[in-house]
Amino acid sequence: MATYVKFNAFVENQTIAKLDWDSDTFKVCLSNTAPNAASNAVLADITQISAGSGYTSGGIAVTVSTSRTNGTMTVSATQAVFTSTGSMGPFQYAVLYDDTVTTPNKPLVAYWDYGAPITLNNTETFTVKFNNASPGTIFTLI
Repeated sequence: MATYVKFNAFVENQTIAKLDWDSDTFKVCLSNTAPNAASNAVLADITQISAGSGYTSGGIAVTVSTSRTNGTMTVSATQAVFTSTGSMGPFQYAVLYDDTVTTPNKPLVAYWDYGAPITLNNTETFTVKFNNASPGTIFTLI
């Protein structure tokens, strides 16, 4: 199972209402360069894998949903499925970001470290499942 790491800037962006989980578009992109949770803040800080072979720069949109039970808020998203049309990768990190916000431009939320580089061969798929479900929990605020 992948390891979840939130970006430090995400905490501030969430607190000052930069992200709108009900209406913004969120995407998952792939990288083989370890993100830096302390200093990376926007998509431009991430080194994505090369576009092509089924990978589009910027990644894939996911459908985000929110739910509240008493004082607990949960943010979930559908899975992102990448399908290779050649050799895709290598990549080790799936990065979630807000594709709608422009100030800051495309702020980062979190990334998942899969522990080792992954390369897809032609027609293979890679599925990013948050909390190993679809929809799966990205985070919970208590």
